[in-house]
Amino acid sequence: MNPKRWLFSALAILTLLRVWMTGCMELAPDESYYYLWSQHPDICYFSKGPGVAAAIRIGTDLIGPTERGVRLLSPLLSLGTSLLMFLMARRLFSEQVAVWTALAMNFLPILQVGSVVMTIDPLSIFFWTAAMFTFWLAIEKSHPEEGENLGAGWSFWWLATGALIGAGFLCKWTNAMQLVSILAVLLSGRRLRRHFFQPGFWLMLLVFLVFLLPPLLWNAQHQWITFEHLTHRGGLKEPFRIHIGEPFAFLGAHAGVYSPLLFIAILMTLWRAVPRAKDHFKPRFLLAFSLPLLLLYLFLSLKKAGEANWTAPAMVSAGILATADWYERARRSAGVRRFLGIGLGFGLVLSVLVMNIDLLRSAGLPYPYRRDPTTRLRGWQTAAEAVEKVRTEREKALGAPLFLIANGRGVASSVGFYLKEKRMEGPGHPPIYTPESQAIEDQFAFWPKYDQFVAFKPGQRPVDSLFTEEGGFNPFHGRSALFISDSDDDSAPSAITGGFEKAELIACLDLERRGWRVRQIRIFECTNYHSRSL
Repeated sequence: MNPKRWLFSALAILTLLRVWMTGCMELAPDESYYYLWSQHPDICYFSKGPGVAAAIRIGTDLIGPTERGVRLLSPLLSLGTSLLMFLMARRLFSEQVAVWTALAMNFLPILQVGSVVMTIDPLSIFFWTAAMFTFWLAIEKSHPEEGENLGAGWSFWWLATGALIGAGFLCKWTNAMQLVSILAVLLSGRRLRRHFFQPGFWLMLLVFLVFLLPPLLWNAQHQWITFEHLTHRGGLKEPFRIHIGEPFAFLGAHAGVYSPLLFIAILMTLWRAVPRAKDHFKPRFLLAFSLPLLLLYLFLSLKKAGEANWTAPAMVSAGILATADWYERARRSAGVRRFLGIGLGFGLVLSVLVMNIDLLRSAGLPYPYRRDPTTRLRGWQTAAEAVEKVRTEREKALGAPLFLIANGRGVASSVGFYLKEKRMEGPGHPPIYTPESQAIEDQFAFWPKYDQFVAFKPGQRPVDSLFTEEGGFNPFHGRSALFISDSDDDSAPSAITGGFEKAELIACLDLERRGWRVRQIRIFECTNYHSRSL
């Protein structure tokens, strides 16, 4: 069979397998959290743009609010990324390099995860790859020859590039770094700098600015909370102190999620490509879409190591470049072929294990769940069933309905997704609340809460059971709740005890799998809500 047809057949089968796998695992807390976003459509959210919420809404509208519905687009985005990398590598190098590029990409453990779960990363990587490809087409199709007028450099691909960068930006802010990559490419040669005097480049920026408007408008209405969040998360307000071990932790994390030998191969290619880029445009182009992001996070890791997935978009162009480099070396050396074969094989093993670490336990290896990153995808449905059972029992005893509070967004989102009976206390309310707080820590702060006052309707009178203040009332006043926590603390936090007459631990549930504890859930009964004192 022709290698290209073999590749496309393999990608089709792999995509079908991934679509099936999307329904075989529970949602991770982030996925459940983003699902809640999709049920509250907005032009922006507390920490990210609307891209991931829109993607989940499309999937759940098509096939329902299930695990597979939430993740439906993830395998399709991965397939799109593989095909775009194939097209890019074929245009820059050869069809053989393109086949191996798309194949090797699917051996990376981090991209296996991103092909099944729905977070911002599969969206970000897809739009990053698409924008890089259309930018190549833009400069290829519109590059003016000597003596041509400046208008000869126009191409539709400039508009497409601006739109794709903008769409990626609405999924993950990191995608705006592609503008830096584009500037680096255009500044790298005299003929390329002529694009600064053509309409294409400026129209690309104009299109991107259209996508910049929703986050700016939303943040202008919400005290620029996203910028405050990003500043705090990046530790930019803290003094810059170098921690010598952090860069090694940063590189070690990358070696783990990209497969150690394959990551070493990529680093070796980047090292060799830098001097070649001075005289050759192709490595210069690909380096421009990898080095700025990699160096930025490597520099930030001097203070604190970031997550390995933050640099994932940079690995697209680095992967194409590495495949082209090692393909030529493999043709000349049996030793290189063995090295790459071992690297791909190890990457495949890691990819399989990262999707199902229970394979180690089935083989008799006692791998504890506390060290298992896939533990976050387990136990939530069981936890929701336990919460509903306790709620039903307590409501029968009390003769009154209980509302639910969780100790954080992860537990609230995950347990809330798996509740069979989602009781929304009002329009726009989540099924489970987070504790009342004056701080804005996540998207729950922007949805209706149990400590909010509601204005009286015309002609409505306050009654004794309603706590009134300034012409409004709190409909939760005097009610009782269940507080759900995955903390090891046997006492409820002050945010709960300060708002209820009492908070008593009534259940401590060990959620187990294969004889190992996955997590522990504590349930507190909170009596007579009266609102916290300011």
